[in-house]
This record gives sequence, structure tokens and C-alpha cells, in this order.
Amino acid sequence: MNKERYIASEQEEQQEETKKENVAEMIQQLGQTNVPQMTPDSNIHCLTIVGQIEGHIQLPPQNKTTKYEHVIPQIVAIEQNSNIEGLLVLLNTVGGDVEAGLAIAEMLASLSKPTVSVVLGGGHSIGVPIAVSCDYSFIVETATMTIHPIRLTGLVIGVPQTFEYLDKMQERVVRFVTKHSNISEEKFKELMFSKGNLTRDIGTNVVGLDAVKYGLIDEVGGVSQAMKKLRELIEVNKREEGKMLQ
Repeated sequence: MNKERYIASEQEEQQEETKKENVAEMIQQLGQTNVPQMTPDSNIHCLTIVGQIEGHIQLPPQNKTTKYEHVIPQIVAIEQNSNIEGLLVLLNTVGGDVEAGLAIAEMLASLSKPTVSVVLGGGHSIGVPIAVSCDYSFIVETATMTIHPIRLTGLVIGVPQTFEYLDKMQERVVRFVTKHSNISEEKFKELMFSKGNLTRDIGTNVVGLDAVKYGLIDEVGGVSQAMKKLRELIEVNKREEGKMLQ
């Protein structure tokens, strides 16, 4: 009897281990899982946005990319997982696909749980809306953020229509950034169309302290400060939920 119980227990452990391996493989290969993986005693999930944000066109295999079709199911899983009470977003991205970046930014902004972002290294181009999409944002002193107009690469047919489309897309980015940060529309556009800051191009490279001075990012700080702020927001969120239940 004891032997049968031992065998059954061993089989259950093997099944659980296999299940964990399958879930880990799904995250690595597809970015898909019902519940994001985290340590058992943690109520905070960490989401990384690194390299180039890959959108509708697959980038070469040697490129370090963040695939938006992998990130989106993770954000949905975070929203539905009751064990996760807060989200930490770490960014070190050169930008990438505008539509994909805006999709990620909009999803992060619409989460019901507290969110905090940290720009490490760089949060360039479409990484800017993602950085400001969270409830509170940090940037390390040495990190930079490049603000520039939206561009298209490749053959463009129907030039007037293309410029109109680009202008509308650019306005979407401007509206999103100014809505989710303390920078004014005038200042953001001034940085976007500045001449002489970037070689042979227009735009501005903003370093840590300047990003805070302009109101683009809330505070200079790293992971420790971000975790502290996130825990504070989680406590505030819990109190507000408690009041609603009374």
C-alpha cells in the first residue's frame, strides 16, 4: 500500500515537473501562458522590453527583439492573475514598429493593477510611449530617450496620402505621450522636430535628468526605487479596493 502511494506521489511530481517545463518552453518559444511565471512569495511580475520591438514584419534572427505577439498574452495573463498585484516594466529598447509599440503601450496603460517602468540604457523612439504608459516612471541617470518624427522605410506609393497617414500616426504618439506624462504638447513637438541635436536628422536625444526636467519621466532612479514605489502603489490600490467593498 505504502509502495503504491510512493509510486503515485513520484508520478505526480514527474507530471508537475513536466508541466513546468512545458510552460517554460511555451514562454520561451511562443510567449504564451495562462499564468506568468514568478517566485511563489512574489506579488510583482517583471516584464522586459529589450532590443527592437518587432511588429508585423519578422526581423533577422541576429537582431535582439521583443515580439509584440509574445508580450500581449503576457499582459492579459498578468491582468487575470489574482496573485499578481503589481507590474514592473524594464526597458532597454531602440524602438521599432510603431503600431506594435503603441499596442503594448495602450495595453499597459489600461491595466487595472499598479505599474511602474524603468528606462535602463535606452527607451528610444516608440519606446517613449511604453515608458510613460505606466502609473509611474523612472529613468537611470545614464539612460537616454530619442524623440523624433515617425518614419517609413522602403518603397512608398501615393506620396500625399502617405504623408497624411504619417501625420495622423504621429499625432497619436504625441497625444498618448502628453496624456500619460507631464510634458506639454508644445515641448514634446519642439524636442521631436529639433535640428542639430541628431547628426543628419531631426529630433532630440534626452538624457536621464533632462527627461525628468521636461516632465517626460517622473523621477531619476533604478530598480530599488521602482520596487519601493510599486509597493506603495500596491498598498494604495488595496486600500481603495477595501473602501469600495465596505
